[in-house]
Amino acid sequence: MAALGWLPPRRRSATARSVLAGEASAEAARKTALTEAPALTEPETEPEALAEEGPEQTPDEPVFPVAGDDLAAAFFDLDNTVMQGAAIFHFGRGLYKREFFRRRELARFAWQQAWFRLAGVEDPEHMQDARDSALSIVKGHKVSELMAIGEEIYDEYMAERIWPGTRALAQAHLDAGQKVWLVTAAPVETATIIARRLGLTGALGTVAESVDGIYTGRLVGEPLHGPAKAEAVRALAAAEGLDLERCAAYSDSHNDIPMLSLVGHPYAINPDTKLRKHARTNDWRLRDYRTGRKAVKVGVPAAAGVGAIAGGAAAAIALHRRRK
Repeated sequence: MAALGWLPPRRRSATARSVLAGEASAEAARKTALTEAPALTEPETEPEALAEEGPEQTPDEPVFPVAGDDLAAAFFDLDNTVMQGAAIFHFGRGLYKREFFRRRELARFAWQQAWFRLAGVEDPEHMQDARDSALSIVKGHKVSELMAIGEEIYDEYMAERIWPGTRALAQAHLDAGQKVWLVTAAPVETATIIARRLGLTGALGTVAESVDGIYTGRLVGEPLHGPAKAEAVRALAAAEGLDLERCAAYSDSHNDIPMLSLVGHPYAINPDTKLRKHARTNDWRLRDYRTGRKAVKVGVPAAAGVGAIAGGAAAAIALHRRRK
């Protein structure tokens, strides 16, 4: 991809592939962004009732987000920040239902999802395996076909998994007149669907290569993960004329510390252990919308894992029988 003229030159610590992935994602996001994002529906949980850690806002502290500040925007990680679980796993489940792949591959998706829910963190090896699986599945399919299916899958598996507390945070930025973007390793098409359905501005996601509207099975750069997310946010901010010191970012994972460190208002949402420690050390705000978080940590993970896998296997068998 040619260098983008709207990006200012700078020294980059990320790899060339991370930079390419970030710039491609920013370019795709701007092409599909809503000019005026509709308001979100009312959250199911009142913001005041949600758990929050970190410094309390004092009477002398400026109100945030600042209404009318068009140099500010908000960037939200997706998996386990906006939505419970990983979008790519839910997407895979929906594709299986439509016979895009076989039962054996569904079992692998079920295991990956069970591991993700138990660990509560993004493991690069598991995530890479899931992405490779997804790329092999969509290769040769039309982009328009996957977009249409993605709308159905959102309604079937994702809509009920949105964290009401995070929706309330996004709404606060929208109410202040700011743009709100998802930033995720999920395919940019899937991320764009979720952003639109939530009434957000748009999404930064992993860009899969397509030729004449057909997926080739290759990525542009690399998955939008870790440093690549930070590159995407930086690129989009440059294109949109944003002041990152006035922007906010939200994530659950320590892998997103590069992205969170870019902005003046970083938030740790449902944080993993490493991010929680980093956030406390750096005086970042923390919010946790999970119920029974401590019980999960001190419970019996082996038994829980067996239950999760059994549930995935049962779902696979039920779907298999339904096809007959």
